[in-house]
Amino acid sequence: MPGIDECLIEVMRLPGARGAAVVDWTSGLALGTIGESPNGDHEATAAETAEVARMAAEQPVFARTDVPAGQTAPAVEDVIVTTAPGYHILRFVETAFDSSVFLHLWLDRAEGNLALARMRLSEIAERLVLA
Repeated sequence: MPGIDECLIEVMRLPGARGAAVVDWTSGLALGTIGESPNGDHEATAAETAEVARMAAEQPVFARTDVPAGQTAPAVEDVIVTTAPGYHILRFVETAFDSSVFLHLWLDRAEGNLALARMRLSEIAERLVLA
């Protein structure tokens, strides 16, 4: 099972990938980064995307109602933000502990495929091992 660095390398193999990060959404810290950052600063980008992730994850409107008693599941799977030049996909990662981590992919709109990137990011997030 791949760790953070291996997962980020795999994410960057996606067509149109400009940059990626693994971020803790409770602290806003980047646990790993690769490629470019939309604003030129990976740490600032991690903090800014963590705010978006936190806002989505903590809203009751997104709570899952189909989870059996005694089980937990993230309320939100993805957050997708579209801009003129690209897409930002925040994919929440389920972990054995508090599940406060997400993968952030910055994807070029002209070269990337949003549907493919979302599916692959989901697969990568499932295999991610945080040590």
